[in-house]
Amino acid sequence: MLFAAFPVTEVIVSSLLGLIVGGLIGFIVRVAVVEKGFQNAKNKSQGIIDNAFSQAERIKKEKLLEAKQEIYNLKQENEKILKEKRREVQVIENKLHQREELLERRSSNLDKREVNLDRKEEILDNRKSAIDEKNFQLEKIINEQNSKLLEIANFSLEQAREVIMKRVEEDMAEDIDRYLRDEEEKARSEAQKTAREIITNSIQKYAQEVTSETTVSVVTLPNDEMKGRIIGREGRNIRALEALTGVDLIIDDTPEAVVLSGFDPIRREIAKKSLETLIADGRIHPARIEEIVEKTRVEVDQFIRDKGDEAVFETGIGRIHPDLTKLIGRLNFRTSYGQNALRHSIETAFLAGKMAVELGENEIIAKRAGLLHDIGKAVDHEMQGSHVEIGYSLAKKYREPKEVLDAIISHHGEQEATTIIGVLVAAADALSAARPGARSESLENYINRLAQLEEISSEVKGVDQAFAIQAGREVRVVVKPNEVDDAKTHVIAKEIKERIEERLSYPGTIKVTVIRETRAQDIAK
Repeated sequence: MLFAAFPVTEVIVSSLLGLIVGGLIGFIVRVAVVEKGFQNAKNKSQGIIDNAFSQAERIKKEKLLEAKQEIYNLKQENEKILKEKRREVQVIENKLHQREELLERRSSNLDKREVNLDRKEEILDNRKSAIDEKNFQLEKIINEQNSKLLEIANFSLEQAREVIMKRVEEDMAEDIDRYLRDEEEKARSEAQKTAREIITNSIQKYAQEVTSETTVSVVTLPNDEMKGRIIGREGRNIRALEALTGVDLIIDDTPEAVVLSGFDPIRREIAKKSLETLIADGRIHPARIEEIVEKTRVEVDQFIRDKGDEAVFETGIGRIHPDLTKLIGRLNFRTSYGQNALRHSIETAFLAGKMAVELGENEIIAKRAGLLHDIGKAVDHEMQGSHVEIGYSLAKKYREPKEVLDAIISHHGEQEATTIIGVLVAAADALSAARPGARSESLENYINRLAQLEEISSEVKGVDQAFAIQAGREVRVVVKPNEVDDAKTHVIAKEIKERIEERLSYPGTIKVTVIRETRAQDIAK
């Protein structure tokens, strides 16, 4: 059994030894492998570290270069700013230096002037003393001479003064007339030039078409048969229409036309529109006439208000009392020498406004005064007094500005204007009335005005003949040369002008020309 067990034990031992040896070898191999892996890892780590150090060094150098470049750029910018500041400081220093030099020069000049003034003051004091002394001596001599002259001439002081003044007046009369003539011509030339510029600018900025209204209205009929329908049975239709409108219907032999005649233009307008509506409708009888006339009266009333609103809006004068607006609209149915009163008022407003702008006055107030200057004409046939007085009362009632009141009361020269706007409105009113085609004038009035012009001019002392020419726009006066000298002609022209302004009413202006002719005659024998 021992022999049998021994080999087993040996085998076990051998196996254990083999295992141990194998383990040692494996361990050694493993240690070698691990050591090699560790070494590889170490080498790899070292490479990574070296690479990291290399990159860090490169980044460090780049950052250092960037920092140095930025520092350099900042340094250059700072140097540029410093140079600019130094340049500005240098400029300021130069200016201060120049000012100091200028102040020094001025101070030196002032010192010199002060010295010169002191010297001149001293000289003037000496001259004044000498002049006072001479004046004293001269006055003494004059008194002595006056006393001797009075003793010689046996004149009192008042008599001597009168003689001297008369002689001086005679000697200086011609010089005074010449001086006054020159100054008057100079003033007239300047005034005409300025006025012409203002008026020309105003007219250029506002140009209104020529309008003309008639005093009667004509209604066109589709046929002559309509005349019988308008007259009606036993004339009841025409009587109803005349009674309701207050207008006369004239139905004569004029073909296809009916003439409406009446003093009130608004009633005439109502009658015209009513008749046109009845003709278009075809139903003409008293009840229908009454209905149409009442409806038309409302329409015309609204038309008047619309016309007033349009005029206020067109002129741009701002808010205005509704009653005044309606009165402005009524001017559309009034005429003056054939000129529509509303268009005339609007035109006057624009012209006054443009002239006010040229003179630096309130344009809105000037337009307002121009639009309302003839407001009295809207109701002057219903109230007593002239349209100027009525218009002034209405404007005052509705609390219009004082410039507007002044323009209304003074635009026809009945009172003197107290404001510049009053003068402008009067001028604009004359311009609107005087422009070509604005107004018509009857032949009788025209002939009377020419005769009055010649009569007024002939009344002046020294006038030989007077002729009204250019449709009464100019009067030429021939004076007696043996009674009137050249200097006196200007006095006569001024006197005639004043008489015309005082005694005549006329649109526009009248030119006065005085002519003096010198003739030398002799007879050969």
